[in-house]
Amino acid sequence: MKCKLPGRHSLFWKLACLLVAFCLLMIWLSWSWGRYMEQRNQFLSDEARGTLTRYAAEAEQAWQQRQHEGVDSWLQSMQLREKSWVGVIGGDLQSLSNHPLTDQEIERLTFLRGLDWPIHKKGRPWMRVPFPGDPSAGSLVIELPSRFVPGRYRVFWRVITNGVIPGLFTLLLCIGLYRLLVVPLNHLRAQANAWRADQLNVRLSYRTTNRSDELGELGRAFDHMSERLQTTVALQQQLLRDLSHELRTPLSRLRVASESEQGLEALRERIGREVDGMQRLVEDTLQLAWLDTERTRLPYEAIQVQALWEMLTENACFESGWPAAQLRCEIDAACWVRGNLNTLAQALENILRNAIRHSPAGGVVVLGGGREGEFWNLWLEDQGGGVLEADLERIFLPFIRLDGSRPGNGGFGLGLSIARNAILRQGGKLWAQNTASGLRMNMSLLVHASPG
Repeated sequence: MKCKLPGRHSLFWKLACLLVAFCLLMIWLSWSWGRYMEQRNQFLSDEARGTLTRYAAEAEQAWQQRQHEGVDSWLQSMQLREKSWVGVIGGDLQSLSNHPLTDQEIERLTFLRGLDWPIHKKGRPWMRVPFPGDPSAGSLVIELPSRFVPGRYRVFWRVITNGVIPGLFTLLLCIGLYRLLVVPLNHLRAQANAWRADQLNVRLSYRTTNRSDELGELGRAFDHMSERLQTTVALQQQLLRDLSHELRTPLSRLRVASESEQGLEALRERIGREVDGMQRLVEDTLQLAWLDTERTRLPYEAIQVQALWEMLTENACFESGWPAAQLRCEIDAACWVRGNLNTLAQALENILRNAIRHSPAGGVVVLGGGREGEFWNLWLEDQGGGVLEADLERIFLPFIRLDGSRPGNGGFGLGLSIARNAILRQGGKLWAQNTASGLRMNMSLLVHASPG
C-alpha cells in the first residue's frame, strides 16, 4: 500500500517546521550558551587576566630597578592591596625577594596554573604569571584573589541554563502549538455550540476559513455544513408555513361547499377537484423536500433527449389539448446526456408544463440547444411574455407565483423549484432569461457518448 505524502500546505509541514526549529534552537542554545557559561565558570575573566598581568609587570619593574630590595618593597605594598599570598620567583623557582620560600610554599609551586588554564578545583588556586618583558627572568606567583575565582554563581547559572531558559523556549513552543491547533479547534467548538443553541447563522472567522491546511479545510466544511443546515431548516420552515397556508384555502372552500345547498353531483365534483389539488400540493411539497435533503447518489444512465421530449410532449398534448405541432424540438438524435431518467423527466416535464401554462393558446414552445465541451446546453423557450429581470431568480423559490406578470394561472409555484433541485442533483444547472417573445429556461447537462 502506497503512502501518500502530505500536500504542500498540509498541517504536517507546519508542525514539522515548528518542531525542527525548536530542536535546532535548543541544540544551538546548548552549544553556544553552554560554551559561554563554560568560559564564565572555568576560565578567568578578562578583568582578572588584566589585573594579574599588570601585577606581573609591576613586579618585573621592581626587580629591574632595585633587585631584591625592590621586590621586597613591592611585596609589602601588595599586602595592602590583596589579601592573598604573593611571591616573585625566578626561572630556577627560587624567590627573588630577600625572604626564601618555605617548604610548604615550594610544594605549592608544583601546582601552579597559567592564566589560560581552566580552573576546576574548588578553593583559590595559585597562579603563575610570567614577566611580560622577559618571561625567562621571573614570574609572579599569587594565590588567586577571591573576587577573581570563576564559578561563584555556578549553581545559579546551571538552573538558568538547564531549567529556566529551556522552560521558556518550551513555553514558546506550547504557545505556537496552541495558536496553530487549539485556537481554530476552539472556534470550531464555539460554532458547534452555537448550532446546539439553534444559532445557525454563526460562521467561523476569516482567519480560520482562510487557512490553507487541513484545519482550514475543516473550517470551510463547517461553514458549508452550517449554510446547508441553515438553508434546509429555513426551507422546511418556509414549506410548512406555505403548505399550511395553501391548505387552508381549499379546506375553507370545502367547508363553504358542504354548508351550501348545491346539488350532490356538484358537491362531489367540487370535493374531488379540491382533494386532487391538495393531493398534488402535498406530493409536490414532499418531492421538493426530498430533493433538497436527500444526498444519496442517483444512478446515472444515458438519456436521449429527443426520445424523452417525445414522451413528455405526448402527455402534455393530452393534458393541455395543444397540438403536437406547437411543441417543437430542434435537437437531433445525437443529443445524449448523462443523468437519472426519472428526475430529469420530472424536471423537464415541470418546465414544459410551466411554459404551456403561461403561453397563449396559439403559442409555440421550442426545445433547442447545442453542445459545449463536456456539457449539453439546452433551452426551452415559450411565448408567454417573460418576467421582470428582478424576478428571474425568484421564480425558482417555492410557492412563488408572479400575479399579473405573465398570462395564465394554476399551480402552486413548486414546479420550477423541483426542476432546479432535480437538475442540480445530476451535476447540471438551470437558470432563466428573457427573450423577445417570452421566457427561456436554460439547462446545462453532462454529455454522455451516444451508445453503439
